[in-house]
Amino acid sequence: MTPWWKKAVVYQVYPKSFQDSNGDGIGDLKGITSRLDYLEKLGIDAIWLSPVYQSPQVDNGYDISDYEAIDPQYGTMADMDELLAKAKEHHIKIVMDLVVNHTSDQHKWFIEARKSKNNPYRDYYIWRDPVDGHEPNDLKSAFSGSAWKFDEATGQYYLHFFADQQPDLNWQNPELRDKIYDMMNFWIDKGIGGFRMDVIELIGKEPDKKIRENGPMLHPYLQEMNKKTFGGKNLMTVGETWNATPKIAEEYSDPARHELSMVFQFENQSLDQQENKEKWDLKKLDLKQLKDVLVKWQTQVDFNHAWNSLFWENHDIPRVISRWGNDQEYRVQSAKMFAIVLHLMHGTPYIYNGEEIGMTNCPVKDISEIEDIESINMYNERLAQGYKKTDLIHAINVKGRDNARRPMQWNDQPNAGFTKGKPWLALNPNYKKINVEAALADPGSIFYTYQKLIKLRHENDLVVNGDFELMPKTSDSVLAYYRKLNGQKWLVVANLSGNEESFSAKDQVKENIIENYDKHQQLQDLTLKPYEAFAVKVQ
Repeated sequence: MTPWWKKAVVYQVYPKSFQDSNGDGIGDLKGITSRLDYLEKLGIDAIWLSPVYQSPQVDNGYDISDYEAIDPQYGTMADMDELLAKAKEHHIKIVMDLVVNHTSDQHKWFIEARKSKNNPYRDYYIWRDPVDGHEPNDLKSAFSGSAWKFDEATGQYYLHFFADQQPDLNWQNPELRDKIYDMMNFWIDKGIGGFRMDVIELIGKEPDKKIRENGPMLHPYLQEMNKKTFGGKNLMTVGETWNATPKIAEEYSDPARHELSMVFQFENQSLDQQENKEKWDLKKLDLKQLKDVLVKWQTQVDFNHAWNSLFWENHDIPRVISRWGNDQEYRVQSAKMFAIVLHLMHGTPYIYNGEEIGMTNCPVKDISEIEDIESINMYNERLAQGYKKTDLIHAINVKGRDNARRPMQWNDQPNAGFTKGKPWLALNPNYKKINVEAALADPGSIFYTYQKLIKLRHENDLVVNGDFELMPKTSDSVLAYYRKLNGQKWLVVANLSGNEESFSAKDQVKENIIENYDKHQQLQDLTLKPYEAFAVKVQ
């Protein structure tokens, strides 16, 4: 029996930016509920809901102060219950974002923990004495600077791999782990469809040995979590793992190990940054490298004993058509190409809100236009190091997280139909042209390509379970692969570049499945147009 999540397509909603129902400029739960008809029309099976828990919002809700309460800006627990019930009527499951590597410093556990070294909650977090009057070691925060923060009340440092206000939890404490499992069961009992697990690879950290991800206890913790919470309940679990290899992904997702359904892996995310540098140190994307990474994750994961996720964008990653496609004259074609090439691969696809209408990055001129803590901290740190302002703004325009967080573009009315108030983050000015209303009115829009790809997955076991085989000897810019199952064979071809490319195959076309330009009756000696992609059934 194939688990539901292998056939599913998941849609990520960034609640703050999706739909505002009360005019305060911030998206909310009632807003999401009001858009379920639209999501059902698209055809998705589940919503991954970015955090809506109570939070001071230092890192847009990834700093949680109460796991069992809804942040007032998003509504109430009654609104959450209504969303769960209404989503079920639309045949959509709700997957909660689980953030258990760290909490907010406003969480009651941390408020207690910092009172004294003897407090019962002290050991829920990671504390160390100063070394020679300084930080215990040179571990760095993902948001710039040291991962250690001095707390004057008790004269010790606490660990935070993200913002100062996001202290890391101490997973070595069994009492803490049980508290987390109780909280997870609280949500499971409400009827959620599973969990997306934020930076889950960090929970086995051993800071004294400078081990961040993939610590020795990571997998035992996940096996314990599985046993005490979601194991055997037909829920989907996906772990965010920035450092996973195909072999590590198999450890997480082999059903025999009783850990997770799948992971997000991010190997392609470093392809446009200089080697051994940070994400802000840019270089031009090498299309052959992109192709090689995509193929690696199709051929080096044993899909008989593991599973993988497929995605281009999320709340941390800029819009793919602006980054690696062409968001001007070939916006529609390149958006459809990225969709076709990914959605016909092996794994569970994720769509980030707005991706299905081809939303683009939104360049800024000054740091005052930026909300994202990661971008702001990097800018200030590098400015002090002597970097040029223009270079830093350019890097933020290419890779900054605000690009993906601009409010959803529903129509061409003021504020794109997102809010009647002042939006928390300025909209991309191109909403007058790029919006849901326009997409739904145009039979050739990006939306209908996504809708068709979702339908193809639901109706063809080949897309879910078929073997993947790379067609060798294509140009570096062309990715062509077969999917094969029970005597059926599909060929998927994509020109990843903005130039014309030659392509030829000996296969005979039986049927056209999907395309972003023209249908093809034969495959010999084709000239592929910029960003052209198609799938055909072959003999």
